[in-house]
Amino acid sequence: MTNSKLFEPYQLGSITLSNRTAMAPLTRNRAIPEGLVPNPLAVEYYGQRAGAGLLITEASQISQQGQGYQDTPGIYSKEQIAAWRKVTDEVHKRGGKIFIQLWHVGRISHVDLQPNGGAPVAPSAIKANTKTFVGGKFVDVSEPRALELNEIPGIVDAFRQGAANAIAAGFDGVEIHAANGYLLDQFAKDGANKRTDAYGGSIENRAKLMLEVAKAVADEIGAGRTGIRLSPVTPANGISDSDPQPLFDYIVDQLNALKLVYIHVIEGATGGPRDNAPFDYASLRKRFSGTYIGNNGYDLALANKVLDAGEADLIAFGTPFISNPDLVERLKNGAPLNKPDKATFYGGGAKGYTDYPTLESLQAAQ
Repeated sequence: MTNSKLFEPYQLGSITLSNRTAMAPLTRNRAIPEGLVPNPLAVEYYGQRAGAGLLITEASQISQQGQGYQDTPGIYSKEQIAAWRKVTDEVHKRGGKIFIQLWHVGRISHVDLQPNGGAPVAPSAIKANTKTFVGGKFVDVSEPRALELNEIPGIVDAFRQGAANAIAAGFDGVEIHAANGYLLDQFAKDGANKRTDAYGGSIENRAKLMLEVAKAVADEIGAGRTGIRLSPVTPANGISDSDPQPLFDYIVDQLNALKLVYIHVIEGATGGPRDNAPFDYASLRKRFSGTYIGNNGYDLALANKVLDAGEADLIAFGTPFISNPDLVERLKNGAPLNKPDKATFYGGGAKGYTDYPTLESLQAAQ
């Protein structure tokens, strides 16, 4: 039995987590195409992984306009709320805690997914050098249009309503997706934001939309149930900023003033090297009095090192949770991990989704 802080209970706002692991949001493209309702298989998928201290769902769009990939679930219709309620009930039945990640992709979309085939929206009409998943294949994203100033309050309100819907669906809280080159990240970073109005130019202006969304969500459901995901230096989805340290120092100062329950920080390049660009994550940690969740490339050794040094409170694991529904037990017992089948990451059915064996099932089969 490994002696590690990772397996200790943790108090996250008003909820007690059974351990300090978080299952990171993982897009799986298995929503039912009609209505983009969570697949019934998601009930078992998340239930199997309820041993995580905190489950954070796959990113779920707050509106049709917020969708960027085929078959991703939403949290804006009554049918979606009802389907998510089955997921949260199952996770709670198994003793877990679960937040939903609220998503607007901005320019990372395709006209085939947008209302009336319209252009995706963005802070500025700058096409991202990346692809999306539409029609069963990866294709270039579509040319976006710049959001009009009078459209921005509607974006804020869609996040607020998504958070209210999440609570109606039984979630313990929400995570605002402000990372990985999606809409809120696009506004914050000067590589994507060339606006000259109140949402462009200075750090304060570029951070404005992200902070307005955070405040609206916290006001709606409580700051103690509101987290946010940040990725200061990831190049994901063609995003960049000329000087990320002062930008994110400012953002985290403002998030701290809002008393959000956590910041979930992708350290380095999403799914890639942790040292792709210089950045002082300790600066964010010092500025934020709530919970700091570290993410990207963690194994047990690195998790122990970071937790022991007080550099993070929780550690998020991504891909290992795909192929190991009982990841926490495996880490605790030093057991080998199942290898993930990358061919089944996106789309499909139960294969590569709910059929990975647990230690218990493997032992029973012997």
